[in-house]
Amino acid sequence: MFRSLHMKLTLILLLLITSLMAVVGAFLTTSVSSFYINAFYQQMDDVFGSDREEFVSSLRQEAAQEDGAELIGEILKNNAASLGIDYRTRNYFVLDGITGSYLGGSADASVLPREQSANLLTARNAVLQRDETTVGDGSDITADYMDLAVPVLGGDNAYIIYIVDNKDTISDLNGQLFFIIMQALIIGLLISVLLSFLLSKTMVGPIEKLTAGAERVAAGDFGSALPVESTDEIGILTGTFNEMAGVLQSTLAAMENERNKLDTLFLHMTDGVVAFDHTGKLIHCNPAAKTMLQREVGGGCTYEELFGDLRPFGEILSLQRPDHVEEERTVGDRTLEVYLASFSDREQGGVLVLLHDVTEQHRNEERRKEFVANVSHELRTPLTNVRSYAETLRDAQGDIPQETAQNFLDIIITETDRMTHIVQDLLTLSRLDAGNAELVLSRFPFGEAIESVVRANALNARQRGHQLVYDPPESLPLVVGDRSRLEQVMMNIIGNAVKYTPDGGHIRVTAGSTEDTVWMDVCDDGIGIPEKDRERIFERFYRVDKARSRESGGTGLGLSIAREIVQRHNGTIALAPHEGPGTTVRMTLPISQSRPAAC
Repeated sequence: MFRSLHMKLTLILLLLITSLMAVVGAFLTTSVSSFYINAFYQQMDDVFGSDREEFVSSLRQEAAQEDGAELIGEILKNNAASLGIDYRTRNYFVLDGITGSYLGGSADASVLPREQSANLLTARNAVLQRDETTVGDGSDITADYMDLAVPVLGGDNAYIIYIVDNKDTISDLNGQLFFIIMQALIIGLLISVLLSFLLSKTMVGPIEKLTAGAERVAAGDFGSALPVESTDEIGILTGTFNEMAGVLQSTLAAMENERNKLDTLFLHMTDGVVAFDHTGKLIHCNPAAKTMLQREVGGGCTYEELFGDLRPFGEILSLQRPDHVEEERTVGDRTLEVYLASFSDREQGGVLVLLHDVTEQHRNEERRKEFVANVSHELRTPLTNVRSYAETLRDAQGDIPQETAQNFLDIIITETDRMTHIVQDLLTLSRLDAGNAELVLSRFPFGEAIESVVRANALNARQRGHQLVYDPPESLPLVVGDRSRLEQVMMNIIGNAVKYTPDGGHIRVTAGSTEDTVWMDVCDDGIGIPEKDRERIFERFYRVDKARSRESGGTGLGLSIAREIVQRHNGTIALAPHEGPGTTVRMTLPISQSRPAAC
């Protein structure tokens, strides 16, 4: 309510009038009271003052008489006019000088103040000290009466003349003044309300127009200027506002131009972008750039702090479009290609830095090279053996024994099977990578699948002298998955344990379940896996002991395929903690499948 300027003006004028009338009222009331008190004591001084010694002496002479109180009363009655005695508000009394008891007066004793005043006590003390000069004439503006006590000593008699005024005249006059002041206050308030409306029309009208103009400017409308209707301060303010709107329009147009440039870049680029002004201070950095730089990039950063080690800022700023500079930077384990270029002119332009993460490209390139090398190597070895033995059989022309020739043919068939396994594994990985290897999901007993794979490896384990043991739990739940694929994973894990455990080893298969998952552990006491190779054991073609792997017919793809299949089932396969020699591999699967995970 009081946020309106009109209401504020009205309130100020009302407070001003009210305060002024309150001050005037208080001043008049105090002045009237002081005037009447001063007039009372001046009138008393005219009667009992030092220039009226004859009158005071006559009082003392009468006081010496036996009926002195009555005689003093007669004198006071005769001088009532000069004392201002009106028998209504002002009366005189003759009191005993020692006890202060009532002896006579113009009214009965009920008119006297209930408590003896300070002036009366002063007069009684003067009587007791036989002092004829001390008079009780003190004034108290807060008291509800005015009084005067004059000691009169005559012979052995002592009296006190006590004049009292109850201030009814002052109260009546103050009441009239208060009524007059309230009338003036009401009239003043009405005038202030009218003036406030007049002032609001004169002052608030132009301000409201300025407000409406500011709202239009805030909404983006810079076309309509406000009319300047006066030459006072408000008129000057209106003209200044119009100039400000023009400058603001120009500034926003320039800023919009720069923002469009940046928006265009961000709309068409998903890489990190960092922009600096012509002084090298940071003006923008998108979240991708912060992630790539792996540091907090605040508003106080400069080009020298972030990219000063690549090229000097002045060199980049002096480039002419479309020239740019390409650099490469390594941040942590990430490789970034950095493109630096200038934008706009030298005075209002700056430098743009584009960050492109090529880490995966480099890794993929290395993997591609390594993959091609591994495939070439894996295929070259059996092809070489096949060619060598085939050429030997051809060149011998029947000169070698039949048993030797049969052995050579067995070797050729073994190497051919090895190449077939490599090609099949490569095809399986290719299908998994392309997402073409669809899973045939069904609900099957997880424990039965494990027992089936253990039985399939039992003969091979006995041939090597291994003790293959499966400790089934009391119960395992049914799981949802591709049983053939998962048995392929189990076959790979258990087969590796049999294959890479020296003869006479021990292999233990355990399984269990939680509320949402099932798991299988394959623990052996074989050759184990060194710590440096544990993180790479699931990479394609990676083998810890390459010579032993080839000797046993391994391709280095089995665990890679197993990991892809398990991940498609939203599960995990990893090396578990193992004490002593050997290895423990754990496979964990969810009991139910919402949908297969994409590879």
